Amino acid sequence: MAYAIKAEISDPKAKTFTFIAQKTMYGGKQIAEGDAIFLFASENEGGAGLVARGVVTSATAARKKPGRDRQTPRVSITVKRTARAKRPLGRTELKPLTDWNDGQPGTELNFKFYRQATNKIVGISDEAAAFLATLF
Repeated sequence: MAYAIKAEISDPKAKTFTFIAQKTMYGGKQIAEGDAIFLFASENEGGAGLVARGVVTSATAARKKPGRDRQTPRVSITVKRTARAKRPLGRTELKPLTDWNDGQPGTELNFKFYRQATNKIVGISDEAAAFLATLF
């Protein structure tokens, strides 16, 4: 399975990225060393969407906070960049794709990243990964 992360990325040209205690959804908590990941610079923090593709070099589940019954799983990861995006893909490009049942990879990404606009790590389908790969 491939993954995607939407997070604050201050330097999209960096060769290595570290993300601490990131929220996970849609299978994102299964991420592990060696997995492919697509990096989206969060528009919530001034980013522009898809910036890079990489490989996870480390992944560690974050400890749950004591005294809370219900918590979203969080994971800390380090990513080595393998390519920079050549074409844009972000909220602007994905916003019109709202037929949640159309099976299109762009719609999947819109649903997972922008229906609930928080930053997160998500698992993505092979079709979504193939679609994203065309942007490099």
